[in-house]
Amino acid sequence: MKKTFISIGLAAVGAAGIQSIDAQTSVQPTGTPTMDTGISPKTWNVAANLRGFYDDNYAVAHNKTGSFGIELTPSISANVAMQQTDVGAKYTFGMYYYQQRQDSGIDALDYTHQGDLWLDHSFNERQKLTIADSLVIGQDPQLVQGGAVIRVNGDNLNNTATVTLNSEWTRLFSTATHYGNTLVDYNNSAASATNSPSYAALLNRIQQDVGIDFQWAFQPETIGFIGYDFTWLDYTGNAQIAAPFPVGPGKFVNYYSDSRNYYTHYAYLGLTKTFSPNLSGSFRVGASLTDLYNDPVSKENTVSPYANINVTYTYLPGCYVQLGFTQNQNVTDISAVGSNGQLTQYQESSSVYLDLNHQITSKLSGSLVGSYQHSTFQDGQYNNISENTVSAGIHFDYRINRHFSANAGYDFSELLSTVNQRGNSRNVVYLGLGANY
Repeated sequence: MKKTFISIGLAAVGAAGIQSIDAQTSVQPTGTPTMDTGISPKTWNVAANLRGFYDDNYAVAHNKTGSFGIELTPSISANVAMQQTDVGAKYTFGMYYYQQRQDSGIDALDYTHQGDLWLDHSFNERQKLTIADSLVIGQDPQLVQGGAVIRVNGDNLNNTATVTLNSEWTRLFSTATHYGNTLVDYNNSAASATNSPSYAALLNRIQQDVGIDFQWAFQPETIGFIGYDFTWLDYTGNAQIAAPFPVGPGKFVNYYSDSRNYYTHYAYLGLTKTFSPNLSGSFRVGASLTDLYNDPVSKENTVSPYANINVTYTYLPGCYVQLGFTQNQNVTDISAVGSNGQLTQYQESSSVYLDLNHQITSKLSGSLVGSYQHSTFQDGQYNNISENTVSAGIHFDYRINRHFSANAGYDFSELLSTVNQRGNSRNVVYLGLGANY
């Protein structure tokens, strides 16, 4: 691996969360995202999952190619709890074998790596620092989430890092200050034609996000807040991403990776409330102002709505349903230039999602997830043209004993797009065994 863990930890740039990093996934909430560490109460944990699957579009491409396969994902983790500090780490390795690729005489194996680090430290009873970093290297866009809509060969990297300081100044007033950093690096950085730029040219980037929330505890169950975030997105591909546009005899406008750099300011109001022991919600609404300061044709400012709303209802022990809505902007791998010379900059996206988890018996649990995203291109050839993403999945886990389990599931996703050869659909079904110690 050329880039394995070149940026794990906060010494390298990672990512933060006010914007989505993938036009085909749900937009992430503003501020500091939470990470699923998967850590048990033990100091250390070793686990593995072995699955057989059928994927009818493993390249996630417009023209489907299906394959039976085998997936092996072992992991090892450690968590140390001290008097004022909790620190942990986890590493997950993925190996995916595709029978169709073996039959076609090409490399049948994909490998993925994921590393997570986190630290919680309480300076005192009023101030707490949280640091988290997650690095993923892989090929599948649903894992890497770098902005591509198809599978991209190579060791594609996405690193996410966040730092949050929570300070309680009085019994009623507190602040949450956060910084985040995203690094996306696609491996296919070779020179490419301007009418077909590489994903590295289009999507390699560093995104930085800094902000603060001012919070008031109106009641023990009700916290209101007002917040501000600043995001700076810097594309680092250093290559042409569109054909030169003629503006006069012998004169052309050239478009490079950093032509899509921008600043975004977010202002919002919010409320988190526990309505009952079983029902809680978080509501964040506001607006964003984006400055396309490096666009070679139109250095315009755009104002857009922003929202992040979710409600969670726990209807039985171990059983809950969560419903959410987000409105934000996200990067896109489309860079086509319009007739006015404007470059495609990003997408505005509205998303709704559902997550239902149910404990069917003491040993059998199931989950149902689904999402719908409506996205509209900003500027360029497809300005105001929309595309939609639908995904759904159903999953079951049966606990055989404290160390072994069986799992099965089905996942569906589809990108509905009028852009030529861009739309795709995918069905994956799997059956597996898990071990945990």
